[in-house]
Amino acid sequence: MSTPEKVSASHRSRKAVVYVRQSTLLQVRENTESTARQYALVERAADLGWARSDISVVDADLGVSGRFSGLRAGFQQLVARVCLGEVGAVLGLEVSRLARSSAEFARLLEFARLTDTLLIDADGIYDLADFNDRLVLGLKSTMSEAELHILAGRLHGARNAAAERGELRLPLPVGLVYDDEGQIIIDPDQEVQAAVADVFALFEEHGSALAVVRAFARRRFPRRDTGVWDGRLRWGRLTHGRVTFILRNPVYAGAYAFGRQTSARRVRPDGTVVTATSRRAREDWKVLIPDHHEGYISWQQYLAIEAKLAANRTSTGARPPREGVPLCQGIIFCGSCGFPMGTRYRRADNTADYVCTRAQSDAVTTPNCHSVAAAAVDPVIERLLLSALTPEQVRLALTAADALHQRHHRSHRAAELALERARWEADRAERAFLQVEPENRLVARTLEKRWEDKLAALAQSQTALDDLIASEPALPEPARLTALAQDLPRLWNAPTTSAKDRKRLLRTLIADITIRHVDHARAHLGIRWHTGATDEVTCDRRTNRNPTAAVEIVRHLLDTRSDAEIADHLNTLGFTTGNCRAFTVASIRHIRAQHAIGSRRNNPTVPGEITVPQAARILGVHESTIYPWLRSGEMPARQARHRRWCIPWNDEIAQYWKQRVATESRIRRPNPNNETGQAV
Repeated sequence: MSTPEKVSASHRSRKAVVYVRQSTLLQVRENTESTARQYALVERAADLGWARSDISVVDADLGVSGRFSGLRAGFQQLVARVCLGEVGAVLGLEVSRLARSSAEFARLLEFARLTDTLLIDADGIYDLADFNDRLVLGLKSTMSEAELHILAGRLHGARNAAAERGELRLPLPVGLVYDDEGQIIIDPDQEVQAAVADVFALFEEHGSALAVVRAFARRRFPRRDTGVWDGRLRWGRLTHGRVTFILRNPVYAGAYAFGRQTSARRVRPDGTVVTATSRRAREDWKVLIPDHHEGYISWQQYLAIEAKLAANRTSTGARPPREGVPLCQGIIFCGSCGFPMGTRYRRADNTADYVCTRAQSDAVTTPNCHSVAAAAVDPVIERLLLSALTPEQVRLALTAADALHQRHHRSHRAAELALERARWEADRAERAFLQVEPENRLVARTLEKRWEDKLAALAQSQTALDDLIASEPALPEPARLTALAQDLPRLWNAPTTSAKDRKRLLRTLIADITIRHVDHARAHLGIRWHTGATDEVTCDRRTNRNPTAAVEIVRHLLDTRSDAEIADHLNTLGFTTGNCRAFTVASIRHIRAQHAIGSRRNNPTVPGEITVPQAARILGVHESTIYPWLRSGEMPARQARHRRWCIPWNDEIAQYWKQRVATESRIRRPNPNNETGQAV
């Protein structure tokens, strides 16, 4: 089997390929002898008769695992060259381990048999056309796979046992290191400590991972490399992915966690096998040891951060508070179809409406899926919130909370007594089991079963007590809460209070709001509080109609300014339309039509004023004669809307201009035969 006579001239006329592979980069770095031995197979090929120019080395898979060929470009290249008939021999340290999968190795053997390709390793030369050689390689491949399975089982078992004790040394994230005794400690580098601590402080302040990234836009963040370059500290930009990794990592909370991820293999349509990694839920972690080492935050802070991140994930249906002005954004729903209502902003005046999202995206909508002005709903909800947080209401809430606390305490006492009884019964069953003679297996099995049942009951009692303690709400300090309620209106209306802060306060008390339209002018609001209580109120779908003062301003300025100028003037004074939007030319025209403020095109004057045509008829002159007097200021007048002249007029003014017309030498008078007039 190992004689060189198997190498024929046909084999030497083709290429000899030396396949070099190491499973990991760490092996490439440390197991240099294995790599050198693989490259030395070039000399073995030369000794077997191949010319140096016909020997090629495929080493693209250095540092790549041999579990799946789809991840190894070098192995795929090797198989392709074998199929093309370019290869006369494939050399490796142990050809049975060219592929860790029996199916892939069997396919390579079949291709080598069909193309008359030899496989050569330290044990000999294998001709796949020979049944004995094919049988030997198949057996060696099966044994290699079994060996790998046994070794992996032993290694994983030892690893899991060490992890259960919290002694398995895992790669640590930046900010934590191992000391000389192998214990986890906070990184002694104070700059690294400050950077990691600032991540948690900024998240506590802003409540958003993206806000932390923005705060670090001009700062560097540390990173410790793992693997081959283990321990090297580098500084760079803090990304959103790294922030979420830090916030979700329980190691920063002083906990030892193992088995937080699971991997699953799947087959792609092209036949390649890939491994996908996913996170497990916390209750499915293999090992979790709280208070294992010193951390940057406490375990309770970690749980609060975890809940906050979950509340920020809009992909799962969460609706965190945003920066927008609308108060009920994210917690308001359509009462007709049940869909959430989105927020639509008006670019012109930055006002907003609550709009049913189904009405925007679905062609089939219920008849009452409409929009409602945010300025009509938000004041109603704000009044309900502030009225619910008066000192009187707070005192009632504290009284109810104290009664609930007493009820929980009584429940705790009952659970403690049940636990004490279960512990006594378990101890009694244990004593009975220990007193029986070992040879009396009939009695011993019965007592052992009874003891196990009592231990299970003891565990259930302990779990019930722990659940009661965990479910008990914390009772706030009455004096502090009362003082906060008295100061809440000022805090709510303070300029420093952002819209997001108001929304957070609102959501601590109100779970959601459902809106249903009563008619075209009114809407019905259903408010559900976190306590389970509900309130129902009716509000206008839009805010009040156009303010009376604004209508009067339109009426007064109509003759002197254009619609655009009137709209700008009202916006400057702070007026808004009935829909809480800025005034525009269209809204001014709507007011004029609604309140019958018609244009004074035919008679734009006020009492005591006349127009140019009227003055021309009174004086018996053409209109063109009067305009120069008006432009020069000789005839006092004002220009009304559309630049129309309005001339103050009385008997004295009329007498003056009649005398002047009589004394003027050239006056343009109307001609009955010529409407344009002529100078006389």
